[in-house]
Amino acid sequence: MAAYIFRRLLLVVPTLFGIILINFAVVQFAPGGPVEQMLAELRGEGQTLGRLTGEGQGETRAPGGGGGGEGPVGTYRGARGLDPAIVAEIEQIFGFDKPAHVRFVEMMKGYLTFDFGRSLFRDRPVVDLIVEKMPVSISLGLWSTLIIYLVSIPLGIRKAVRDGTRFDVWTSGVVLVGYAIPGFLFAILLVVFFAGGSFVQWFPLRGLASSGAEGWPFWQRALDYAWHMALPTLALVIGGFAGLTMLTKNAFLDEIGKQYVVTARAKGNSETRILYGHVFRNAMLLIIAGFPAAFISILFTGALLVEIVFSLDGLGLLGFEAAIRRDYPIMFGTLYIFTLMGLVLQIVGDVMYTVVDPRIDFEARR
Repeated sequence: MAAYIFRRLLLVVPTLFGIILINFAVVQFAPGGPVEQMLAELRGEGQTLGRLTGEGQGETRAPGGGGGGEGPVGTYRGARGLDPAIVAEIEQIFGFDKPAHVRFVEMMKGYLTFDFGRSLFRDRPVVDLIVEKMPVSISLGLWSTLIIYLVSIPLGIRKAVRDGTRFDVWTSGVVLVGYAIPGFLFAILLVVFFAGGSFVQWFPLRGLASSGAEGWPFWQRALDYAWHMALPTLALVIGGFAGLTMLTKNAFLDEIGKQYVVTARAKGNSETRILYGHVFRNAMLLIIAGFPAAFISILFTGALLVEIVFSLDGLGLLGFEAAIRRDYPIMFGTLYIFTLMGLVLQIVGDVMYTVVDPRIDFEARR
């Protein structure tokens, strides 16, 4: 198993490099990069160069990003009528005075040591921003995944045992309706009904803690945290029930119909003993081993829009704002972190297979 894990870890490097390279190349053709945005501000809002070269702006920024359609001085939309020296200085500030391949090489050198450069518009190290925002996203994803598993697995087992009954039919209808509603749309509905949108304001709309909560006792801070997390977690949980519930039901139905279950019944074992002593371990293989992948999928998909709707200051909101501002160091830094987490958790998922069922041997596949 150790050799298999080592080979998988070696494959992480070229996979991660290829993903970053493809995204970097795509960004080169995307219009509206940071230089063009700053030129638009200079022309449209009457900004002066002093804003660019003020406190904290004198440092050379790590490239950490793509081109966004940027090119030599004079090729930018919105640069017409501006002094070429100003445009050149803006390029140098943002690190776009170098060719794309040079920026990419420098960016990857920094990524080897988790140095993602500085944010173009926040003028802070990207690592500091990611570390600051990550607890919010991990907290939201972890609680949502745990609740989904704690509800879906017992529900799926119950549906398998009572397959075809009225309970099975109406619970299938409920989970499928929940699955059909996108998480972000359900989040908006929760805001409208319960967070002061049009009806009542039982829950807060922003953040994970109330003002001044730092000085409260632990139990009070825990309750306040749960109060803030209730609606965002519910928005993610609703859409996640269906897939796991039906997977659990189908896995148990498949195992219940196998010959060893018939043999166990013939030996006089009770249904409870058969279900939890024989069927459970085999049926739960895919479900338990898939926990790491389920966790990272929530971070990648629904959490981003839910963070935006509830104004949660996590990685999803940070990445969204970075995409709007074309803050390439943040965009590629968060992409690097999420991709690395996804690849590592896939390996963890494989290890979980062997923990749940020691009969699985990945080395034997060779």
